[in-house]
Amino acid sequence: MDTRSPSLTMVNQLPALPPRPADSNKGTFGRVLVISGSRGMSGAAVLCGSAALRGGAGLVRVAVPLEILPMVAAGNPCYMTAPMPQDEQGRLAGSAEGDLLAAAQGNSVVAMGPGLGRSPAITALVSAVISQISVPIVLDADGLNALHTDRLREHAGPLVMTPHPGEFARLTGLDIPTIQRRRQETATQFAADHGVVLVLKGQGTIVTDGRRVYVNPTGNPGMATAGSGDVLTGVIAAFLAQGMEPFAAAQLGAYVHGLAGDMARDALGEVGMIAADLVQHLPQAIRRL
Repeated sequence: MDTRSPSLTMVNQLPALPPRPADSNKGTFGRVLVISGSRGMSGAAVLCGSAALRGGAGLVRVAVPLEILPMVAAGNPCYMTAPMPQDEQGRLAGSAEGDLLAAAQGNSVVAMGPGLGRSPAITALVSAVISQISVPIVLDADGLNALHTDRLREHAGPLVMTPHPGEFARLTGLDIPTIQRRRQETATQFAADHGVVLVLKGQGTIVTDGRRVYVNPTGNPGMATAGSGDVLTGVIAAFLAQGMEPFAAAQLGAYVHGLAGDMARDALGEVGMIAADLVQHLPQAIRRL
């Protein structure tokens, strides 16, 4: 795609979160199902679920392999948990498909991928979820690694994908240097070809649906730490749950995520920042809006 084409709109203005009526209840602000985690990766589920809560979702439920449920439940008392069948390596088993699809019913948004690990069963589960669940889905990390791009057009509902350049290289078949030289062009082309909202992470994160493009100005090198992307996934899911359309939710999510990182840097410095610091600064970042 020619990024100078009149058909491509550069977006500079931030969208606003919907107002919170005085007579609201937790159901007013949406329900998020987080499908995440595996043996040794319980933290990914905690970070993603906690970020969805801090992003304003009314109810969050985290579906994880059975053995890590106690650790995930202890990570935050404010979300619910759902135990799922697991394989011998502590990853979600293929037999979890029915339980996951049932758990997704009645939710506003599904966030899937952080810490899932890789296996043929995970690949099949990702395909089942994106092809059978009609609510918006945010797909990240191992959810992206499990994805076959030739199946992308089968997604049943809105799909937001949040790859870093390495994950995007696998999805496109391009090498990382080419992607980094042509970030806007490759991102918009992919989003247009597959009918998705793409969030290409990195310095100047690109958010695009193939028609609109936003280049995010917030964030800093201190955010280059494990778990930062899990937080972004949870934030975008929370904004979707509150009724924002997918491009706007991804745009505002990238901005708030980076702003929380900038606030954490100002308080703690870049070197010692961890992803949990981003979660803790999300309320302040949203308040600044």
